[in-house]
Amino acid sequence: MHSKSAVVLALALAAALLAGCQSSRSGSVYSRDEARREQTVRMGVVESVRSVTIEGTKTPVGTVAGGAVGGIAGSSIGHGRGSAVGAVLGAVAGGVAGAAAEEAITRREGIEITVRLDNGELLAIVQEADEVFKPGERVRLVSQNGTTRVTH
Repeated sequence: MHSKSAVVLALALAAALLAGCQSSRSGSVYSRDEARREQTVRMGVVESVRSVTIEGTKTPVGTVAGGAVGGIAGSSIGHGRGSAVGAVLGAVAGGVAGAAAEEAITRREGIEITVRLDNGELLAIVQEADEVFKPGERVRLVSQNGTTRVTH
């Protein structure tokens, strides 16, 4: 019964760690570092919009959390040497599964917005699909330190 409690605790910890890995690529969400910073604003017209997928994060957190859960679960198999082998195999399998889970959990639906600026320049920006943009619509491009977002 003790090992089942440890597995449940490890799974809860892994889920909490993975939830903390999520980062926003939204046009409406700013990080603390972006707040109160001067930004450049350019105006333009939407040329086209298409759906894209923004891949999830691939940090060591998913691998480590999955490895911990897998190691604990694997160690409950067998006794003595078998338990140690089970822990190693479980940690490896859990690490691979944890990395895949992190990427899947943090994956987002996005849009690629192609905008013709007032100066004639054509740009494409990818961001989360949290706002609806239509061709012909007038929009603002807000840029800061190499990051640009499209807003109404």
